[in-house]
Formats: sequence, structure tokens, C-alpha cells
Amino acid sequence: MNLSCLGLSHHTANVGVRERFVVPDGAMDGALQRLRQVPGVDEAVILSTCNRTEFYVAGNVAHFTPDRIIESLWPSASSQDLSCVYHLSGGQTARHLFRVTAGLESMAVGETEVFGQVKRAYQAAVRLGATGKYLNRLFQKSFQVGKQVRSTTGITKGSISVGSVAVDLATQIFGSLKGCKVMLLGAGETSERTARSFHSRAVNQIFVSNRSFERAEKLAESVNGRAIRFDAWEREFIDVDILVSSTAAPHTLVTVAKLEPALRRRRQRPLFIIDLAVPRDVEPAVHNLSGVYLYDLDSLEAMAAKGLEARWREAELGEEVIRRHVQDFDEWMQRTALSTLVSGVMLECPPNP
Repeated sequence: MNLSCLGLSHHTANVGVRERFVVPDGAMDGALQRLRQVPGVDEAVILSTCNRTEFYVAGNVAHFTPDRIIESLWPSASSQDLSCVYHLSGGQTARHLFRVTAGLESMAVGETEVFGQVKRAYQAAVRLGATGKYLNRLFQKSFQVGKQVRSTTGITKGSISVGSVAVDLATQIFGSLKGCKVMLLGAGETSERTARSFHSRAVNQIFVSNRSFERAEKLAESVNGRAIRFDAWEREFIDVDILVSSTAAPHTLVTVAKLEPALRRRRQRPLFIIDLAVPRDVEPAVHNLSGVYLYDLDSLEAMAAKGLEARWREAELGEEVIRRHVQDFDEWMQRTALSTLVSGVMLECPPNP
């Protein structure tokens, strides 16, 4: 039995590539079923977030290449796309997943959202019956490691998230955010953290728009903001200074065609847009509009890297925790393989009568 992980992340691919390989929640079951149809794949888990899409598989996987996995889900993937894909096996797979779950592979090192994202990915695979003994052990071990790294190191001290990095960017642009008007498109986990970060910086004019108006109301209420119906956000942001978009829409929402009429009514007032979505919510050409300044996840990565030095010593302590658990997992794999081999020999060679 072999374990492998392959995928792409913000370390290997820009947001323009990553957005083409997102697996939305609604498509997860179908993607898992197609992945398990690849010869040799017995168990599978797919992790898809704004910064990574990864495939964890167990089975007789030593003979196939990453191309077969990617092409089973995206037949039109180009050779350039495939060049962004990494392939790990055995202990490398365990070490990588442990680092992901602990937040050491994140754009914002030490962020906590990824723990829940890994857990939900695993639960989706379990619900579909796509996991077995090996991936169950691997992922359950990763949750233990993630909790231990966070409880025994200072990796989450002053913890940052993609949302808080976005707010730091806005602070650099405006200096003080007091008096700024902020609109959030989307009311999910990222938007919630972003809204709370803005609120903590004395922003008292926060507008939230979401397809589910009830969710928009709930988030807006938590930050003393105002909810806006999703079909009305374009009319409402005439006086907005900062637009932050983080929805799960499969296509762009903020386009040149939508913005141009509103910009004429803003009278040269600059508009700063921060796109936290993958696939992107904002058409890249929006950046070419006069008075509009667009930032996406790739822009935020450079900012997040500046805060890495302060966390590096704690990250090193986390690496030591992970090293011990990888060794334990490798030893379990070896014992399991030996036990399977012995059982097979005994079945083939029954005792003489």
C-alpha cells in the first residue's frame, strides 16, 4: 500500500492557475468518485481552499504520475499547469499534511482556518465512503499534530489570517481606517474574519452583501454594520472606499461593465478592491480603470511574508513536533505492511495435515 499527495498551492502557482483547479463544495462528491476510478486508487481525500488544491490517495499508486490524477478531473489541463503540480509519497505525504493542518504551509503562517478546512475535506470523503484504514489513520493523526503544534508552541500568538492581512494592506493605503466605508461581498468564514479585523481598527461603516440575506444580516449585526441585498450592492457602493470580495461564485462578479457607470458618479474618488476569492470575484481588467486599485491573494502573499520572521522560531518548534509524529506514522505503516505480508503468506501456505 502506498500513500501519495499531489497538488498545487500558493507556493507553486499564482492565483490565475489555482482558480482553474478549485473543487467547489457542490462538485466534491463527483470529483472524489472520478478520482477513485483512477486505476490503483483505493482511498482518496480532496482538499480545496483559496490557496491550495491537493489530492491525498492510498492504494497501488506507485506506477502512475500526477498527470493521470489531474487529467482525470481536468482533461484540458495544459503542460504549463501540470508543471505547477507537486507529487509527494510515503513519509513526505504525512509530513506535508501535518504541516498543512498545523498552519505551517499557509500563506499566513499559523492561521487557524486551515485546520477546519482539512477537517471538512476529510469528513466529506468519509461521508462518501472514499477513505479506509490508511487515510483514516493519516488524517486523524494530522488533527492530533495540528492541535499539539498550536498548544505547545507560540505559532498562533498574534495569529493572522488572510482577512487580517487584507486589513493590514488597507491600513497601509489609508493610514488610519477611521472614517472609511467598507463593503464586503460574501458572508463566509473569510469575510467574517475580515469584517471583525476592520471593526477592531475602528471602522464603523461596514456593509455586507451576500446571496443569503440572512447570513449578511447576521454578519453585519456582529460588527454594527448594515446588510445589503445581493442584487443591490452595485447601487450601494458609490461612497465606498474599500470593497473586499470573498464569495464562492464560479464566475467574476465585479466587472469593468458593472464598475464603469458607478465610477462616473464617484467623481474621481479612488476605490480600493481586495479580492480574496478563488476563483477570483473581480475581473483582472478592473485594475486598468482610472481610480481603481485592485489587489488579489498574490498581492497579499508578499505582505504575509513580512510577518514570517517573527514566527519562524515557533515554526521550528512545530517542525520538531511534526518530525516525531512522522516517524511514528512511518513505523505504523511498516508494522501494518509486515502484518499484511505475514497474513498473506499464511493464507498461501496452510499447515500440512
